[in-house]
Amino acid sequence: MVGKFYAIKNEDSIKIGTMISTFFAIVVAGGCYFLGGFGRLFTTQEVVSREGFDSVVPTMLSGLGDVLIAIVLILVLSASMSTLSSLVLTSSSTLTLDFIGTFKKKKSTEKQNMVILRLFVAVFIIISAVIAIVQAKSKVTFIAQLMGISWGALSGAFLAPFLYGLYWKKTTRASVAASFIFGVGIMIIQLCISLGLFHVSGGILGFIFKNSLYSGVFAMLASIIIVPLVSLVTQKTSPSGVDEMFSCYNRKVYVPARDILTDEEK
Repeated sequence: MVGKFYAIKNEDSIKIGTMISTFFAIVVAGGCYFLGGFGRLFTTQEVVSREGFDSVVPTMLSGLGDVLIAIVLILVLSASMSTLSSLVLTSSSTLTLDFIGTFKKKKSTEKQNMVILRLFVAVFIIISAVIAIVQAKSKVTFIAQLMGISWGALSGAFLAPFLYGLYWKKTTRASVAASFIFGVGIMIIQLCISLGLFHVSGGILGFIFKNSLYSGVFAMLASIIIVPLVSLVTQKTSPSGVDEMFSCYNRKVYVPARDILTDEEK
């Protein structure tokens, strides 16, 4: 997302990007919500309890014609491949350059980094293949649950730091770290519960960890509270150069009169 906004060249690009992004969000979010709602018309709670959430979409598609099923499979495979390639490259480069690189006293050469990066790419692809094979060959159906857990961890960790980091100068490094630890920690607990390692029943905890949807929403809402609270007590960890970063908001921008409202017009 940060890379996408850095690619904006001028004001016209912002207007076009706003329309495209809004339309894309409506299609994706609206499609997902309607898909979940209509899924109840094609299956029952007993079937879902027995075969898992991963059986809902295949059941919906089973009534389509061969041509439509082929198109859907091509779309799913293309989306999966593009997502896998981008996630694998991002994850491997992050571990190689940002994580492992910080622990090395001697800076690695470009060739060494490339070798490590390729190794991580292979490891992540193997892990993905193993998960797919286990899911296909056994009765374990957890793809939908993993999606909920992964998105819950991402939103719980990044939502508040992104939001406050854009508009509030007092956001500190410690608060961002606290948001990361809390969001990921909550979803790791949810993962352990989903895998049956332990159980939580009754009370507030039972409600929060009912499924990944509830725990993910809780992680998002809690992070919005955690970041400002931790920031207020950890001002010593504020990054340097914040005033310079926010100086763009004080820069005067001249626009045509038709694009602004005067105090009288307001």
